[in-house]
Amino acid sequence: MDVQDVEISADSDDEQLLAIHEALDRLAAKDKVKAELVKLRYFVGMTIEEAAQILGVSEPTAKRHWTYARAWLYHEIQKG
Repeated sequence: MDVQDVEISADSDDEQLLAIHEALDRLAAKDKVKAELVKLRYFVGMTIEEAAQILGVSEPTAKRHWTYARAWLYHEIQKG
């Protein structure tokens, strides 16, 4: 499975939502901006451009953060 295939959404089952919540908490402790980006993208439904503007980062930075956060969350959820 590729990191790009991982989908995290509010429609996930309870067990998966708990794993996502716990992983997001760990990510926030490590990097709050990346965790906020995930929340804005997945749970609010913002585009990368909108989220970058809200977070006060450039679009290229937001794209790098997005790639990192998805990979990090995938790893955390899989090992969980």
